[in-house]
Amino acid sequence: MSLWSCEQCGAQFPDTAAPPPCCPICEDERQYVNWNGQAWLTREQLAERHKLVWRDDLGLVGLALEPSFAIGQRALLVPDRGGCVMWDCVPLATAEAIAYVRSLGGLKAIAISHPHYYGAVADWSAAFDDAPVYLHGDDTQWVTRPYRSIVPWQGDSHRISDDILLVRGGGHFAGATMLHWGKGADGRGALLTGDIAMVAMDRRSVSFMYSYPNYIPLNASAVRRIARAVAPLAYDRIYGAWWGKNIPSDAKAAFDRSVERYIAAISD
Repeated sequence: MSLWSCEQCGAQFPDTAAPPPCCPICEDERQYVNWNGQAWLTREQLAERHKLVWRDDLGLVGLALEPSFAIGQRALLVPDRGGCVMWDCVPLATAEAIAYVRSLGGLKAIAISHPHYYGAVADWSAAFDDAPVYLHGDDTQWVTRPYRSIVPWQGDSHRISDDILLVRGGGHFAGATMLHWGKGADGRGALLTGDIAMVAMDRRSVSFMYSYPNYIPLNASAVRRIARAVAPLAYDRIYGAWWGKNIPSDAKAAFDRSVERYIAAISD
């Protein structure tokens, strides 16, 4: 029996003798099936072809696969009292990476922005005494490998600690979530957006999509809802979903300008 990972999105599936017939995440219109057809790797094959690396990304430790795999996101480790909170996840957990995270105080929790980044959350949780995996309850239909530590929170916000707050913005997915870190950016606050608000290539703005690979935009009401969700929060920095895709300073103003620009661009 093997654990299977989808080559196109990195989602991990339960151990079975044969791979699943399809990946529902990739068959959804927000993603796509590999041009060569549905393909799978066992956990062992994935570890043979890729390694996990870690390095600093604007003051936070990030982890990602090299060479890049599937969507190519990196996870971030947010320091907190009692251990780190892993923001978003990657498709693989290795003994070396687990040992490194343990040297930083271990994981007290995992929080996920949306289903494209569920990855190997069960493996990471199991490595740290079943650390809770917080994902929004509106997205639980997309969990491809159910696990006992998954916490499907409800509502518009969920506080992990005094300094870490999960905020649902919706848009990309019904439960699409961002993380506010009060101590981030030297106490000025940081917003970890995944690609709920995508940091643009200029690293001075963000944008919004229902599907990035298939170029389906969000409508104005969805973007306004995301803006309302983060409006009460104080933050000076935004961390996106990939290496270096961050807005280092004045990020709240950049976010607000980006919302205005986006709505103007899609309006008649």
